[in-house]
Amino acid sequence: MEIKVDNKTYFMSVDCGTQSVRILVFDSTGNLEMKVKYMITEYKSIEPGWKEIHPDILWHKICEGIQKLKSENEDLIDHIKGITLSCQRDSIVVVDKEGKPLRDCIIWADTRKTEQVRPMALWARIALFLVKFKRIAETFNKEFRANWLRENEPEIWEKTSKYLLLSTYLNSKLVGKFLDSTASTIGHLPFDYKRFKWTGKNDIKRQILQIEDKYLYDLIEPCKIMGYLSQEASIETGLREGLPVASAGSDKGCETIGVGCNNLDKGSISLGSQATIQTTSHRYFELVPLFPPFPSVKYGWYNPEITISRGYWMIKWFEEEFAHEELAEANGDSDLAIGILEKKLETIPAGCEGLILQPYWGQELLRPEARGSIIGFSDVHGKVHFYRAIIEGIGFALREGIEKLEKKSGVRMEKIALSGGGSQSDVICQITANLINREVFKVQTYETTGLGAAIAGFIAVGEYRDVDEGVQNMVHVRKVFKPEKEAVKTYDIIYHRVYSRIYRRVKVLFEEMAKIDQDMI
Repeated sequence: MEIKVDNKTYFMSVDCGTQSVRILVFDSTGNLEMKVKYMITEYKSIEPGWKEIHPDILWHKICEGIQKLKSENEDLIDHIKGITLSCQRDSIVVVDKEGKPLRDCIIWADTRKTEQVRPMALWARIALFLVKFKRIAETFNKEFRANWLRENEPEIWEKTSKYLLLSTYLNSKLVGKFLDSTASTIGHLPFDYKRFKWTGKNDIKRQILQIEDKYLYDLIEPCKIMGYLSQEASIETGLREGLPVASAGSDKGCETIGVGCNNLDKGSISLGSQATIQTTSHRYFELVPLFPPFPSVKYGWYNPEITISRGYWMIKWFEEEFAHEELAEANGDSDLAIGILEKKLETIPAGCEGLILQPYWGQELLRPEARGSIIGFSDVHGKVHFYRAIIEGIGFALREGIEKLEKKSGVRMEKIALSGGGSQSDVICQITANLINREVFKVQTYETTGLGAAIAGFIAVGEYRDVDEGVQNMVHVRKVFKPEKEAVKTYDIIYHRVYSRIYRRVKVLFEEMAKIDQDMI
């Protein structure tokens, strides 16, 4: 249906996530006017644990999506004030002198590491040992994609001119230069998160993540015009040449602004492929030494964050491994299959009749040795118990994160927003409210990453003064979930008496398992 163009102003945002690419058009009051979505199915896993995709596949999806929206309402698309992009974090693209990718993009979920730690200066090793960060720093060093390329693909590294985030590469396709927002610069990079700039040569982060300045891209504040749509991008997308391109932030950072979390008294839970709890702070504080908060879309502010690295990716994993009956019933439609499972969730009581899951199924930054664990199995448990245990386990981990953030900040999160794929389910939203014993809410759209990016865009073109004004005008609470007393009581008992004690009890076993794996290589 064609939307009539009136006196409203419109902005286009691109949300390039892990599972899909979305092209969205918002008006200046936060209404989602147009949307197109393309699933990302082209990932490759050449080796176990690897995850790659050619970045131009994503660029072509963006171009196709924009062209589709224009075909549906050319008049509206021709009247947009600009375009901005938000992207998955910590996914790496290396390009040659002409700006062409030398290999596939290595996605954040890729688990490859170097065999050896790249040598660091003696002073850095001593400093890391003294602050008890040596083990985590060595993990970062081995995970650093540049080190892996040097060690395993030296011919590629020899040709590398720029070492980019995926967002930087996609921005370059729009404006023709390697430039990115400080609020997008998140990942294994030698970035000074406190001062919003690249670290100096003698900074300890540069020792952990060793790369020369010549490989890095230029930085710009969020909510600014970073350039104008190039002629080539205009031809590929169908948008007008010279259209303003605004700087925004990472997918999680935009999501946090898109739910209205612009201060410490608010929290933003993202139930996405990575499940996270973020808040927004004017004060810089580290949850542990050398583990910084991320730069916010609200420039000069920070997003302290706790991450469950595989989060609601586990739901997709569960569907693929165990939901064959539901997929058959839904004729292969993944969303319908999940919907069928969610209806069954309410048949299982809070606490899953003693089945408890700890969701460390990925690369946990603060617990690099951790693995997932499930305890309490008995003959009463079935598939839906397992499904609910995943949801509850993620919720317990997020509760743990909320407590850590509040202890460090000294401020209670009075309001907590839910977004991401899991938040589409009211059942999951209610379970989350019960698990964390707080009211949680959803805003007017599920597309909160795109909304946050659009807020940044409207600020860049002068529609709003700052993030606070943008949030006030564009973010609107639509549904609230209140904790249920009996479920809260059950979850409190499980959390304090069992869940919060599991990791300390099994950590030594995780470490032993890692040694066994290493011995078997």
